[in-house]
Amino acid sequence: VQLQASGGGLVQAGDSLKLSCTVSGRTGSRYDLGWFRQAPGKEREFVAALRWTRVTIYEDFVKGRFIISRDGAKNTVFLQMNGLKPEDTAVYYCATGVGIILSNLRRPSAYNYWGQGTLVTVSS
Repeated sequence: VQLQASGGGLVQAGDSLKLSCTVSGRTGSRYDLGWFRQAPGKEREFVAALRWTRVTIYEDFVKGRFIISRDGAKNTVFLQMNGLKPEDTAVYYCATGVGIILSNLRRPSAYNYWGQGTLVTVSS
């Protein structure tokens, strides 16, 4: 299983950006997807997740600004980021796992496969 993330870049505060992550080598559609981020000097933190049942969860600091979605036909998960802030600057990672229980969706250890990350830089 491989994940390829893309869409990062340098934007100004208030701008929008849409990240994409294509999953290959995974059969069927019953797998969960997550987005995490890691800022310099900080631990990796949860951003959003989308279960195969289409249930979505978000970390509080992105609620109302970010939207996670999926194109099942293309095995691609998206993260639409609106109202970006300088504190959103980080490397964003997508990840996938199977059968992750709801309470574990925020835990990086619950995911089996990770993409390489895409850098998002928000200037003030």
